[in-house]
Amino acid sequence: MLKLNRIHHVAIICSDYQKSKRFYTEILGLKIVREVYSEERKSYKLDLEVGNQYQIELFSFPDPPPRPSRPEAAGLRHLAFEVDNIDVAIAHINAFGVITEPIRVDEFTGKCFTFFADPDGLPIEFYEI
Repeated sequence: MLKLNRIHHVAIICSDYQKSKRFYTEILGLKIVREVYSEERKSYKLDLEVGNQYQIELFSFPDPPPRPSRPEAAGLRHLAFEVDNIDVAIAHINAFGVITEPIRVDEFTGKCFTFFADPDGLPIEFYEI
């Protein structure tokens, strides 16, 4: 029987590497594990740590096609980060000019959550534990 332990990483392709690097490291506060550049692919790869685990790979490629988002497209819908206090998390990113949707309550768990977008419009969620 197949046993999956956990998600190892999520890969994100960005259109403006420096802007996305700033967003994920300075605004969201993710720690850089390593950063490499492939001359052959003209591509950066930035490995980021979430909660003491390596989980996000941020890639840059020349001229990536735009990501369909709204209306919702088939495929991976969004990336969600667990937070201890949603109000503190929202205040932090709002201070950087990141706009969040109104807080909603999960009808099944009673937990609070909100959405916002990264520099390329990728939907990101904060989910309060």
